[in-house]
Amino acid sequence: MAWVYLLLAAVCEMVWPLGFKFSDGFTNWGKNWGVIVGTFGVMLASFGFMSLASRQLPVGTVYAVWTGLGTTGIVLIGMMFLNEPRDLRRLVCLGLIVVGVVGLRVLER
Repeated sequence: MAWVYLLLAAVCEMVWPLGFKFSDGFTNWGKNWGVIVGTFGVMLASFGFMSLASRQLPVGTVYAVWTGLGTTGIVLIGMMFLNEPRDLRRLVCLGLIVVGVVGLRVLER
């Protein structure tokens, strides 16, 4: 179950940076209050799931997987939906992150 919590934390880690983008960097609370509050809620969920995962998994593994998958996910979201750069070098670097995350999972057994 710890790995499920960790994956949920990573999904949250992929989502909350979108709050920065769609709230104009947390400016104009009057116009963007819902996005800002939602962003903070997803951040709290991310930390909560990570906390649950760290009860059974090594904290170094939890943090590496959380940040690695979160980083990879938000970069891919940016490439697919926000017209961010898509070049081979970026994809190779993301692949290295995924290999590291998978390696930590395999070594955990």
